[in-house]
Amino acid sequence: MDLRVPSWRGLLKRPRRLAAAAAAVVVLAGAGTWTAAVAADDTPAVRESDQVMAVDGVRLDTSFFTPVTAGRHPAVLLAHGFGGTKDDVRGQAEDLARHGYAALTWSARGFGKSTGKIGLNDPKAEVADVSRLIDWLAKRPEVRLDGPGDPRVGMAGGSYGGAISLLAAGHNHRVDAIAPAITYWNLADALFPNGVFKKLWAGIFFNTGGGCTRFQPELCRMYDRVAESGTPDAAARGLLEQRSPSAVGGRIKVPTLLVQGQTDSLFTLAQSDAAQKAIRANGAPVDVDWIAGGHDGGDLEADRVQARVRGWFDRYLKDDKKTGTGPAFRVTRTGGVNSGDGTAQLRGASAAAYPGLRDHPRAIALTGGPQHITNPAGASPPGVSALPGLGGTGGLTQLSALGLGVSLDFPGQNARFDSAPLTRDLQITGTPTATVHIASTSADAVLFGKVYDVGPDGTQQVLPDQLVAPFRVTGAKAGKDVTLTLPAIDHEVQKGHRLRLVLASTDLGYASPAAPAAYTVSLKGDLSVPTAPAVTTTAAPLPAWVWWLPAAGAAAALALLVTARRRTATPAPDPELAEVPLVIRDLSKRYAKSTDRYAVRELSFRVEKGQVLGLLGPNGAGKTTTLRMLMGLITPDDGEIRVFGHAIRPGAPVLSRVGAFVEGAGFLPHLSGRENLELYWRATGRPPEDAHLDEALQIAGLGDALARAVRTYSQGMRQRLAIAQAMLGLPDLLILDEPTNGLDPPQIREMREVMIRYAAGGRTVIVSSHLLAEVEQSCTHLVVMDRGRLVQAGPVRDIIGSGDTLLVGTATPVQEPVVEKVAALPGVASAVGTDDGLLIRLDTGGTAERLVVELVRLEVPVASVGPHRRLEDAFLTLIGGSA
Repeated sequence: MDLRVPSWRGLLKRPRRLAAAAAAVVVLAGAGTWTAAVAADDTPAVRESDQVMAVDGVRLDTSFFTPVTAGRHPAVLLAHGFGGTKDDVRGQAEDLARHGYAALTWSARGFGKSTGKIGLNDPKAEVADVSRLIDWLAKRPEVRLDGPGDPRVGMAGGSYGGAISLLAAGHNHRVDAIAPAITYWNLADALFPNGVFKKLWAGIFFNTGGGCTRFQPELCRMYDRVAESGTPDAAARGLLEQRSPSAVGGRIKVPTLLVQGQTDSLFTLAQSDAAQKAIRANGAPVDVDWIAGGHDGGDLEADRVQARVRGWFDRYLKDDKKTGTGPAFRVTRTGGVNSGDGTAQLRGASAAAYPGLRDHPRAIALTGGPQHITNPAGASPPGVSALPGLGGTGGLTQLSALGLGVSLDFPGQNARFDSAPLTRDLQITGTPTATVHIASTSADAVLFGKVYDVGPDGTQQVLPDQLVAPFRVTGAKAGKDVTLTLPAIDHEVQKGHRLRLVLASTDLGYASPAAPAAYTVSLKGDLSVPTAPAVTTTAAPLPAWVWWLPAAGAAAALALLVTARRRTATPAPDPELAEVPLVIRDLSKRYAKSTDRYAVRELSFRVEKGQVLGLLGPNGAGKTTTLRMLMGLITPDDGEIRVFGHAIRPGAPVLSRVGAFVEGAGFLPHLSGRENLELYWRATGRPPEDAHLDEALQIAGLGDALARAVRTYSQGMRQRLAIAQAMLGLPDLLILDEPTNGLDPPQIREMREVMIRYAAGGRTVIVSSHLLAEVEQSCTHLVVMDRGRLVQAGPVRDIIGSGDTLLVGTATPVQEPVVEKVAALPGVASAVGTDDGLLIRLDTGGTAERLVVELVRLEVPVASVGPHRRLEDAFLTLIGGSA
């Protein structure tokens, strides 16, 4: 559907101010490196340039991806989410480059290797950075231009990166198309909805950013003020609104694809609805896509969304009018559970026009008289709807994707009003509303509205997408009628079910008044629910095989029965390995869509009880892939993994004996360490007595800190709490991926002691780490990998002492060309430059005497020659310097 008129580009382009920006971006000398990424099969290769740019007083770490083919291409700026770096969008950048785009990624201020304070997309900081990056793109010979200093450029990103896409389009007329995802339109509305402080998400924001001091001072002061009072003030709202796309909504006039998450208590569907209305009013094409996932978990539909974004840019950056951009509105609906892997089954519904959030409302009568509820002192215990920060946990993610999850309303703290059983199925698409009367013993009342889907027996109730709407009622002492705008959802209520409107006095994610109060709540009308009947699921046409399938049914069924048994048969346990924690044999995993490129190839090793095994290798060695296969997250192409004799498959029961700390843990900052662990264990559904909580905590050594709120923890204490979480249930095999990241030396020493204590009980620990000196002190055994293969395995002392390794001290540093010449000498297996000189591993027939003669001949300023036995040096010689 072509909604863009030919005059658009001329209307949006204005005279350029090139002189002021001419020297705004400086590429730091020596910072740029060019590499060509080799692609599998016939996929086009990609050229990459990594550079650190000096931009308006800060340094931005950037990567530039272009096709290897000559010519000028449209450019796309890809922004990462909050707390991330440019590496998070690398895959999408490479995909765009393979499809004919020049893609530029960067780490925003305060993240990754970029410097500067976090400004929450400050127009004078992060948004200005984008303008400087566009200036840089305009000078690149690979980038297509619309005019002098004006590159053809689009922007995309998720969450924090989605907001910068919208802001850049409003601040810079050179942006030509955008595709923001799961983001905000008004950050003040997102964090202070209806005057209520969204304290849990706000706390996660500032903790994820590295603490308050990492932010601009005015943001830090604002957060401290609101967090302490529990009530957002006008100054706080104004500060966040200045940094919101809504502040420049009238200037966003480019084609916009809005992708928003349904499972999202941080940035709700109302945010994209406001964006759609504003941008559409400017005359720009706008499509809306509601995906299944969001910040609270669920399926983010990455492959589908990435393909749709690419199609959007094909249409509006490449001007390919034959490219379809998809429906004006699409929503993903869940339809049960896949019996094969337990995931939610997704299907799409669409409409030729965006229906908004109040399309075709239907009145649903509710019953229930006036009800009295209380806000307890300290607003404790709080009710529960969403669990921010735990969305990435597998079990909660899956429940969230199915519209289920954890919800809790305490007796005496909520009023409820029910409908009669529905006489037919009801599809709700949009924002329900209801009018109620509120009277309070306090001047203001804070309540939380939600709509449940209640099963026929009355006991099963589902809170769609775990969403709740807070609202502050001022002047409630005398009583007041209030129209509630409830969370926007897409949810089907089946015939025989009821709808239940609940108004609760507390919620875990929000700040309620600390002073006790009593509220009286009564109905003033029906519940109004939008139905959006134009949004329909298109039935797929019957494939040709349906017509001939009956004739071949019997034969096909027999063949499928035989092959299915062969495919799904799980290898029997090996009794000889029943006491062996881990055996890996001939393990291989190929890259996607490749038949000859391997992430892991023919890997074999064995781990015994009581060992602390270090898994070492440079980036790209295959360590993470190996760990993912070990945890049953991905399936190997060849070979096998056995844990205590049982073959590992996704969901294998023996995985209950495996604990893992892989990407860190998300904790609720206001809860204590113990409460976080108890909540996590309850989410697993296993009996409380199986947690062995006290034993895990004793090993972790957190002491009295367990009773304190996690927000008061140091980084080292958070890491130990995360390790304790992995140790719940006292798994026989514990897997730790970079457990010392971000810790200072005393904290690293404490983490070492935790690992040693755990293994001392006869259990086994596998740790992947880049800190070789620490591995040398904490690990008993090592497995060294390089390029997917095993290089060496064995006790630490044997690997450090193995190989004929010499350290050649030099009076001055050895230049790289000379190092290469040394590596090519007869009798030399490898040579690596160090700060002190050269680290050389001798080959068969090589001797120290002959080496010295050759070094003198090459005019290497030899000062000393001797053996070298640090793990770091042994590691470098084993991998030949590929780290």
